[in-house]
Amino acid sequence: MGVWRQLAEYLYLKKKDPEREDTSWIRYMHGINRISILLFLFALVVIIVRAVKSCG
Repeated sequence: MGVWRQLAEYLYLKKKDPEREDTSWIRYMHGINRISILLFLFALVVIIVRAVKSCG
């Protein structure tokens, strides 16, 4: 499974495989991964904004 496909599934951009088993633990794991991805993207935005402000 590709990285982009996994990212799309975590962020609910792409529908998951309907034949895959879906337990509550898997849903918790995907929720934590989704939070981690969003925090990482937020941190990247903050770093970019700070770098642009310090150059100007």
